[in-house]
Amino acid sequence: MPKLDKFREECGVVAVYAHPEASKVVYLGLHALQHRGQESAGIAASDGDQLRLYRQMGLVVDIFTEDILAKLPGTQAIGHTRYSTTGDSAILNAQPIRVDCNKGQMALAHNGNLVNAAELRAKLEHDGSIFQTTSDTEVIVHLIAHSKEQTLPDAIADALRRIEGAFSLVITTRDRIFAVRDPRGFRPLSMGKIVAGDKLKKDAIVFASETTAFDLIGAEFIRDVKPGELIVVGPEGTYSRFYSSSQPISSCIFEHVYFARPDSVVFGRSVATSRETLGRQLAREAPVDADLVVPVPDSGLPAAIGYAAESGIPFRVGLIRSHYVGRTFIEPEQRVRDFGVKLKLNPVRSILEGKRIILIDDSIVRGTTSRKIVRMVREAGAKEVHMRISCPPTISPCYYGVDTPRKKELIAANKTVEAIREYIGADSLSYLSVDGLKRACAEGEHTTYCTACFTGEYPTNFVDVQDIQPAAVVVKG
Repeated sequence: MPKLDKFREECGVVAVYAHPEASKVVYLGLHALQHRGQESAGIAASDGDQLRLYRQMGLVVDIFTEDILAKLPGTQAIGHTRYSTTGDSAILNAQPIRVDCNKGQMALAHNGNLVNAAELRAKLEHDGSIFQTTSDTEVIVHLIAHSKEQTLPDAIADALRRIEGAFSLVITTRDRIFAVRDPRGFRPLSMGKIVAGDKLKKDAIVFASETTAFDLIGAEFIRDVKPGELIVVGPEGTYSRFYSSSQPISSCIFEHVYFARPDSVVFGRSVATSRETLGRQLAREAPVDADLVVPVPDSGLPAAIGYAAESGIPFRVGLIRSHYVGRTFIEPEQRVRDFGVKLKLNPVRSILEGKRIILIDDSIVRGTTSRKIVRMVREAGAKEVHMRISCPPTISPCYYGVDTPRKKELIAANKTVEAIREYIGADSLSYLSVDGLKRACAEGEHTTYCTACFTGEYPTNFVDVQDIQPAAVVVKG
């Protein structure tokens, strides 16, 4: 499989309680979160008696047919769409994970990544646990089963206090839904309701990784699940507890840069607003005399709108993206240069020819794609190509649920900005500053961000076994 030159999203989770067509509502929610993971998807649904599960590799719309959803009856359900960050890309690691244990039957779906999973797994296996997957999520299930606490909410809280890292979780039993965020609030998780009416006798409670899922299912946003909070929804109503003492908040700033959909509200802020503000801030920090501002679609679009508005330079769509590129394709026998990029993007010569172009993108990972795009724009007749990136140089891998390359594969970790400019073939290259990034995403008293991928300063302590020496891991907070 070729190495991708974009960050891969983490995962998306959805939960629904007290809806007569819970699995269908979860399906729609997962469809709205498809951008967060395209390897596998699954739904676990309960009718109060049985907890049924279906999961498969592929896209949500292909997996869940009418016939499949009909086999998932019940008034409560959880769902998951996945990219593999920890654990192989395989059906055995698809979620939700369902188990029968001494605490009863449950299914769990997880967005994030545990930085102490290997250590916990080794201890659990030493104590006799048998793992069925290579996913870090299964560690949570075993910790719940091993807890000496008598009630399930207490066992979940006990397990959560032992794990470190990023986790937004939804859990279903036969008659309850649980929703959890880690104490540092790395990953988003929102709570909403579908108001009673017609066939719905009482309000249905819903949870989702992004509020865009609420728009599709007709739910009203209530609030975010708070960092360190465990919410329980069941026959007795809805209540919450905090299972952990407060810790410094480290919400993932890349949700605003790239991962979340622009029509979502994440960490209390509109993603569309953040991305346009990123572009405006970039224009102030890195102006350039040019004729047109052109986004690299689709991720560079909002920032390019902001850059054009702030700079006064006209915005034009000079690259057209195909939305019909499948996972596999047949390449011509006579190799076409930059075939993979040309399959996705095509320049508009009539717009680019003879112009000084500012290309706006959200990030540069390995640099190979940026190099091909710059070359494509030049071959379409552009006189100058100036690259502007709406986040700082990415110098460190993420260990909190984002599938990033290793440090040796991150171009900004190994080359200066000038060397990157030369490699991609641009006339100039500038990135947004870390301070500018935080300012644009409105970091303040109630929202502070993890920027470890740009600074190398990680908010939790851990031993990195993949990439860099432990001594090189800088910890803040």
